[in-house]
Amino acid sequence: MAIRHSVSCALLASAVAVAAAPAQAAGTVEVLHWWTSGGEAKAVGELKKAFEAQGGKWIDSPIAGGGGDPAMTALRARVVAGNPPTAVQLKGPGIQEWAREGTVADIEEVAAREGWDDKLPPVLADIMKYEGKYVAAPVNIHRVDWMWVNPAVLEKAGVSVPTTWDEFNAAAETIKAAGITPLAHGGQPWQDATIFEVVALGLGGADFYRKALVELDADALQSDTMVKVFDQMRVMRGFVDPNFSGRDWNLATGMVMRGEAAFQIMGDWAKGEFLAAGKAPGTDFVCAAAPGDAFILNSDSFVMFKVRGEDRVEGQKVLASLIMSPEFQGTFNLAKGSIPARIDVPLDAFDDCAKKSHDDLTKAIEAGTLVPSMAHEMAIPRSVRGEFLDVITEHFNSDMSSAEAVKRLVEAVERAG
Repeated sequence: MAIRHSVSCALLASAVAVAAAPAQAAGTVEVLHWWTSGGEAKAVGELKKAFEAQGGKWIDSPIAGGGGDPAMTALRARVVAGNPPTAVQLKGPGIQEWAREGTVADIEEVAAREGWDDKLPPVLADIMKYEGKYVAAPVNIHRVDWMWVNPAVLEKAGVSVPTTWDEFNAAAETIKAAGITPLAHGGQPWQDATIFEVVALGLGGADFYRKALVELDADALQSDTMVKVFDQMRVMRGFVDPNFSGRDWNLATGMVMRGEAAFQIMGDWAKGEFLAAGKAPGTDFVCAAAPGDAFILNSDSFVMFKVRGEDRVEGQKVLASLIMSPEFQGTFNLAKGSIPARIDVPLDAFDDCAKKSHDDLTKAIEAGTLVPSMAHEMAIPRSVRGEFLDVITEHFNSDMSSAEAVKRLVEAVERAG
């Protein structure tokens, strides 16, 4: 991002106006986020409620759609204009990119006082820091490689929950022959990429995934395994309904709820949709790990941007402390469908899906098979991720061969690098 000069000037230009803001007991925060669907909106509502309960003023700035892409476009415009939000939903390398521009405020004082280093998994704590200081507070841990299943559809078709991709393909063919859509999917680039990385993990394993989608190793990117990944994506394309293009992910979840589709491959934010609709895990829907013996990590966090005015600075400190409180981590994640970022929060009130997620996370950490999500901006810079999404989506929506897709992917990564 080549915007440091513009940002610095704009921030200085806005200082007088911001400093004149009236004080509140717990400060004021304007929060930019993209949590607008049922389960997500309920979850962020819990954060708003908790902040206001402490006497603070919450200004909500939701921007829907695109897995956060429109929100990032809006953020860039706000920062360049000298009017940054107080807190922004950001993740992964994006945190470091903004921090390098000098636009992010550190919250190390709060983190040190509350001992965050002892309460977060080290891999997640490192992502929350820039130059050794906390600049972001994580609200959760999401697992990406989930299958959400309508058990009544599977029973009607006479198939079981698949544990390999070969089994998935066979089950999907049977379900399709019964006149039901096998795979609920929304034709948006980030959703295409979500399926892609889950397939890559299942076919190649954690080591291949890490080399190809995190380290961007050229040999892994152009390997036979990557060709097989695109081959499977072509098969998956035959399992979606004709109207998938442009569909939001939560609408795809609704298809599974209503029995219009058998499976959805999506992170556990989908569980929040089921729960918000009053559906019971194990009865109305089944959560099953997608084929593969690993765990794809996604984590939402809020980054504090440099703002002027004691009221807003105080609001940032209160918000950061609130996000990391055990009470909020429990309440928020029960609504969101994820599990707490803190490792010391009891899971007694959580459902079996969350407990399985936590158990699998622990096993993946011990086995070295915990990998960050490429599709959800935990692994690689946005520019490189964008190249992945372009190739994946073009392949998914055309008759492009797998070999050609691999060739284009290698060229795109080299270009972005």
